[in-house]
Amino acid sequence: MRLENRVAIITGAGRGIGRAIALAYAQEGARLALAARSREELEETATQAQALGATVCLIPTDVTDHVQVKDMARVALDRFSRIDVLVNNAGANSPVGALQDSDVASWIQTVQVNLIGTYLCCREVLPAMLGQDSGKIINLSGAGGMSAWAQMSAYCSSKAAVVRLTEALALELAGTNIQVNAFGPGSINTRMWEEMRDSAKEAGATEIYELGQRVTSGGGASIEKAAELAVFLASDESGNLSGRVFSSFLDDFANLPPQIPDIMDSDAYLLRRKELA
Repeated sequence: MRLENRVAIITGAGRGIGRAIALAYAQEGARLALAARSREELEETATQAQALGATVCLIPTDVTDHVQVKDMARVALDRFSRIDVLVNNAGANSPVGALQDSDVASWIQTVQVNLIGTYLCCREVLPAMLGQDSGKIINLSGAGGMSAWAQMSAYCSSKAAVVRLTEALALELAGTNIQVNAFGPGSINTRMWEEMRDSAKEAGATEIYELGQRVTSGGGASIEKAAELAVFLASDESGNLSGRVFSSFLDDFANLPPQIPDIMDSDAYLLRRKELA
């Protein structure tokens, strides 16, 4: 098993992509510290993970609350004595609509969850990872991380910032045995997309609404592929790959290992400006 006995903290693990990653990790032998705001949803994930043989610790956590995030890391360490993997999956959908018409509190909350939550979780697990000289951090960047969408300014801004945070932190950790990567799972049929679809309809955001209709009608990306990529990035197969952003539905990550030396010597899979040819 590729993650046997590794300790993984997964935020937003109560449902959707977070649950899928937790179950994939359970199948690969990981020990799980599951975090989300809803204990009830965490318990559902835990029941399924335990049925696969995983040891599970539940830690109800709001990732925007620094005290709660510190407690999350402490509880995981108290239970398992180490932290091998952090998956920053907890996310918020943006208020949909023109920037000038957006609800200020909702716009800021989206950034708080997607960016500040990722920062806080990284901050609190790094001392343990540095102490053991090993670790894998995986940040969910979302489609907004690489593409701008009209009427989704908070979501796109926060997810692009997560990619840049990933790159910056990877540079800081160069020379250690800690790798940091990001990936976009694609537009997957989850509750978040149902909420975005409904908000887009109300705001008259036709493009987002039509995409939401396709996604929630079975035309979305594969949640299994997203979980597979999360396993790859947490495993030894990803080697020293760090500071990169991938797509679970566009990239052939299963065949990446032989290319890792070339990737790390290039600007591949980075958020970069290109000059006009």
